Amino acid sequence: MIKREVLSIMRPIAQNIRATLSTSLWVAVVLLVGVAPASAVPRENHEEKEANLKQQATGGLFHKWTFDKDAIKSIPGGFVPLSSGAGVSAIWSVEADEMAPSAPNVVMGTSACEESTCFRLLIAQGLEYEYPDLTMRIRSADGVAGVGGFVFALRDAQNFYAALVDLGAKRALVIRVIEGVTTVLGQTAVTLKPIDWHSLRAQRNTIVSKDFIEAFVDGILVLSVEDQMLGAGQVGVVMQGKTSLFFDTLHAVPLFSHRPLSSPAAY
Repeated sequence: MIKREVLSIMRPIAQNIRATLSTSLWVAVVLLVGVAPASAVPRENHEEKEANLKQQATGGLFHKWTFDKDAIKSIPGGFVPLSSGAGVSAIWSVEADEMAPSAPNVVMGTSACEESTCFRLLIAQGLEYEYPDLTMRIRSADGVAGVGGFVFALRDAQNFYAALVDLGAKRALVIRVIEGVTTVLGQTAVTLKPIDWHSLRAQRNTIVSKDFIEAFVDGILVLSVEDQMLGAGQVGVVMQGKTSLFFDTLHAVPLFSHRPLSSPAAY
């Protein structure tokens, strides 16, 4: 008798539990099948991807200067001349050159300063990079030997890095200038290709806790030096001493840092 009463009480309870579980399972299936999973990063369709890439190319991440839209005999737009060291300032001007890598225009720099401590700079305005990747083409003016290249991490005319190539002596060097005092971080002889326009590239990067600068001449890595004295700064082109050079097709791209976000765990 008691057993029958217990069974009669438990039967509706079991039915309610079964109905609740069935309903919950059905809701879960509907949610899994009928609702797209949430994502922290929205998926891009083809049009959105193209728009985003175009925005990256024109919105400040990548920069390319061919100087082809600048007026002849003018200082290129978006650049400002600076001088480090005594002596007269350099002359910077856009010139026509139909044989240039990106014809019709190039930038010509001429410095009459006889001292090796003279650096004449042409700086891109409004840009700062901590780890830049810089490329350009360079050639001597009328076969005259000259020293020139990139300037980066520039705080002002007295504090910067430079990656230079001496086309006459066939030598590459990386220097650091602090408060007007020049330190050669590395130098080496280079073999130049038998061409008029030479390619230059300079990268500043970091791995773990080491910052290093690499210099390339005509596609060959010629120097790699470590230094952490200077941080983020402006970029541009530079001439050293008495020099006359042509510059063309300057690219500037920021490299992403590989520096760890936190200190290593203690084990």
